[in-house]
Amino acid sequence: MLCWSWGLAVILLSFVLAVGFLLLILSCALFHNWLPLLVAMSFILAPLPNALAASCVRTSEFSAEYDTTSPILDFGRFMTSCLAVTGFALPIALAHAQVIHPAASVMSIIGGGLVYSTITAYSAVFADEADEF
Repeated sequence: MLCWSWGLAVILLSFVLAVGFLLLILSCALFHNWLPLLVAMSFILAPLPNALAASCVRTSEFSAEYDTTSPILDFGRFMTSCLAVTGFALPIALAHAQVIHPAASVMSIIGGGLVYSTITAYSAVFADEADEF
């Protein structure tokens, strides 16, 4: 039964990821301005510092536990939050400067949020699977 829930999770996450990328690409293509695509890069790169910091502070090679008071882990969380906030703020700033259309800004924010939430949900759902082996 557990296999069905993992399969359903993969299908649901892939659907949400596809809708997120569709919104990001439509926000660029409909308004003939490809600057909102920078949001996709911001949200794709956002979980990286947190993952790298967590892998650097592991207490052992064979355990998934890590020290929660490490400054490296705090710096990774800080960089992740900076990239995530940039992903939300960049379309707003571009729309305010009238570089992109406000509707493209909204589509870009929603699509980027879906992409980021899918990446974090995938890592949260399947992090427990890696700990079992």
